[in-house]
Amino acid sequence: MEAVESAGATRRWVMLVCSLIAAMTTTCVVSGFAYLIPALHSDGMSITDASVLATIPTVGLMLAILGWGVLLDRHGERLILMISLTITFVGALTTLAAAWAHAPHWVLAVCLFVGGLGSGAANGASGRIVVGWFPPRQRGTAMGVRQMAQPLGIAVCALTMPVIAARHGIAAALIVPAVVTGIGLLVCIVGIVDPPARPGGAAAGKPQPNPYRRSSFLARVHAVSVLLVIPQSMLWTFVPTWLIVAKHWSPASAGLMVTVTQTVGALGRIAAGRWSDAWLSRMRPIRVIASVAALAMAALALTDWLDTPAAVAIMMVASIVSVADNGLAFTAIAEYAGPRWSGRGLAVQNTAQYLATAAITPAFGAVITAAGFPIAFLIGAAAPLVAIPLVPADPVPELEPVA
Repeated sequence: MEAVESAGATRRWVMLVCSLIAAMTTTCVVSGFAYLIPALHSDGMSITDASVLATIPTVGLMLAILGWGVLLDRHGERLILMISLTITFVGALTTLAAAWAHAPHWVLAVCLFVGGLGSGAANGASGRIVVGWFPPRQRGTAMGVRQMAQPLGIAVCALTMPVIAARHGIAAALIVPAVVTGIGLLVCIVGIVDPPARPGGAAAGKPQPNPYRRSSFLARVHAVSVLLVIPQSMLWTFVPTWLIVAKHWSPASAGLMVTVTQTVGALGRIAAGRWSDAWLSRMRPIRVIASVAALAMAALALTDWLDTPAAVAIMMVASIVSVADNGLAFTAIAEYAGPRWSGRGLAVQNTAQYLATAAITPAFGAVITAAGFPIAFLIGAAAPLVAIPLVPADPVPELEPVA
């Protein structure tokens, strides 16, 4: 098989686009149902019950993601992606059918769970594809493009599903994740090719030692990423409520602000990746991003406490900066873990971040209820501050994957 360095630029970018679309399926299937909570509530379901139903895909994802990582390490990206996306597609179609038939809620929950189970391979597989097809000096930029999948998927769901549900019903809105997943599966079948094997490396059959035993690098990256996801998740979840309840914005204006911020944040991930390529380092940019995120969250807490108009602008800065590290950490894990361990390494990364998000969301809700938004923003500033000294040094030699 051709070497990565000799592969044409067009082919590499085709792989990147395919991996981006495949990763969008996870976001749409796991996060899309949450945008139907208002419609479910209008149909008579309590907000609590609707929120529980919306978490079912995430539960399925967390239970299966590590198993998908093991399968990726053993069998490669294309095969596992096709199996995973087929299960996801079945889950999306059966969820649509259950909603159309007005099935009991437990049936809908089972269908959502199946979709979540299937979606667990796409994030890790797409990350491995980027690292496998791109040379070291381009990986940060390429992974930044791939990391646009989450904000783009959220934007697709946020802009379509609530409107469709309001006009045509919940079942019609569920066509959106089904269509995205179908496109992702088709793109995978037609376009994805497993990355070239590295000569003499683990992918060629040479045993590779457990990278977690070699050093603390991966464990520290996981810990830093969990800390940095705290302000990121807090802002994604509660900024709409902050704008509507505390700042008295209309829901439409708040939604537009979130969409704009998500779009700029997606471009920020590309910029951070390009930055890491130029610096020949993944960890130094993460350290800078953590420092700026801590300052931005602290400034947001202060300006919100003072009730100044600048708080909204600082919120945008904090939202954009807080997501910039994701692609860098993903790239560093895949590079360091190598082709025989990157599936598991990326699965551990995703699982830890999803668990952290699930744990902190109700905790921040309680803080906001008891003490207000400024205190919650200040707590959000503490997490990246703690992360700064935990950021490890780049492995030596820098940017070179384990083989």
